Amino acid sequence: YQRRVHGELLNTMPKGGKASKQKQTKPESPEHKAPEQQETEPIERPEKQEAQKSAPEVPKKEKLSEERKDAPNVLTKLFRKLREWAPVLKLSIIVMIALMAFLIRIFSVIRFESVIHEFDPWFNFRTTKFLAKEGFLAFWNWYDSESWYPLGRVIGGTIFPGIMMTAASFKWTADFLSFPIDIRNVCVFLAPTFSGLTAISTYYFTKEATNRSQTGLLAALFIAIVPSYISRSVAGSYDNEGVAIWALITTFFFWLKAVNTGSILWAALCALQYFYMVAAWGGYSFIINIIPIFVLGTMFIGKFSMRIYVAYSVFYVLGTILALLIPFVAEAAVRSSEHLASHCVFILMNLFVVLEYLKKVLP
Repeated sequence: YQRRVHGELLNTMPKGGKASKQKQTKPESPEHKAPEQQETEPIERPEKQEAQKSAPEVPKKEKLSEERKDAPNVLTKLFRKLREWAPVLKLSIIVMIALMAFLIRIFSVIRFESVIHEFDPWFNFRTTKFLAKEGFLAFWNWYDSESWYPLGRVIGGTIFPGIMMTAASFKWTADFLSFPIDIRNVCVFLAPTFSGLTAISTYYFTKEATNRSQTGLLAALFIAIVPSYISRSVAGSYDNEGVAIWALITTFFFWLKAVNTGSILWAALCALQYFYMVAAWGGYSFIINIIPIFVLGTMFIGKFSMRIYVAYSVFYVLGTILALLIPFVAEAAVRSSEHLASHCVFILMNLFVVLEYLKKVLP
């Protein structure tokens, strides 16, 4: 009976049952895997495996330090924030430099008193006092019998009236605004005030020349503290250089703007500022010689352009006409050797432009 039952069980079992069990229990080799499984599992190259084995493990502390180095530190964040306020900071620095230039020059007034010193400042103060009291026409025709004694002196035709007119204008404006101020104090503080304006003009002049505001700030700082300029613009030194240095730098700034833009407006402003320089100081000859040399140099080195032509044409014609209005200069603007370079360069410049035009037009 046991043999019969065992035989029936063997007949009911599928063929190769043991082998099938072995196949089910036996793990699949990578060769017999499905193609989908082979595609999904990345195959690591032996070179990469060897590199990973050979690479030393980086400690956690070193990893954290490297991450901290890569992250922006506090100073970097601060500088990025300050860049957003760059225009405000530049304006604040310029104002502080101008204020410092003013305060340096009034030290003698703070320590002692407000006085006019030296010889020429006293004469200028006396004429300014007459101008503020009597008016422009009386000042222009004033015959001062106490100057150049015993011959006397015609004031309107023998002085540069720029500094007197500037101080008197401040006095008249203050009186109009119901802010009374003594003409002596106006004369004492005029040069320190213009020294602050000179620092501002130097900033814009240098920035226009170099296209860098940082260089302009350094130039403004240097002009504010340079000893040679302080000696000519200290409080009480009521002389022509007190306003003329500002006029000189501002004229060159307007000239650069006219050259860079080719604008008639900037060239006209340059001529007007040159007119103020002629009225203020005999050093205007620096301007009327340096600018023609600049134009002549651009023609020699091949940098001449129509922008320079427009700028110099307007400046020369308008500036020469305005210089004729100052009695102390008058015909010297045309006849004197100081203005000879400006006339020659104007003629050469027009000949140069005509020749260049003919070269382009003629075959």
